[in-house]
Amino acid sequence: MALLASLFFPACANTGVGGLAPARYLDPHTIIRPKTPDTALAAPAGFAPKPDIETPLYKALPATLFADLRELAACEKRAYTQAAFPHRPQADYVVRSAVLNVPDLVTAQVLAGPGKTSAWLVLWSRSVYGRSDLGVNRQRLRAWLASLAATVAHTK
Repeated sequence: MALLASLFFPACANTGVGGLAPARYLDPHTIIRPKTPDTALAAPAGFAPKPDIETPLYKALPATLFADLRELAACEKRAYTQAAFPHRPQADYVVRSAVLNVPDLVTAQVLAGPGKTSAWLVLWSRSVYGRSDLGVNRQRLRAWLASLAATVAHTK
């Protein structure tokens, strides 16, 4: 199946992060959402652009939340680190579908919260190919946030 998909979508012929342009640091406030319904954004209330899912204020140092997020992503099936910018702190991932090996991109950014012991999280998941993702990107973000909620305290 992946071989067939690769005839139309070249990145499907690769594994891991192969076949995709290198990730660059992305200021999450500059995200431009496409008109197509193949992205999902999780961010704090009041964030611009408006998130699909609101993230809580985490009771954790930004570096701790970033480490927990990276550990979570490392345990995800078919998720590969594309780039990490620990000094920002931001990481980019390629997540491939099980059947067709189709890549999605996930950018995760931790923002300092009020005080020094809290942090916000911004997650942006989007399809590389297609116009609709059948809700996969939103489901992925909900799953990642649920996993984080099981290990990191938050205020909501």
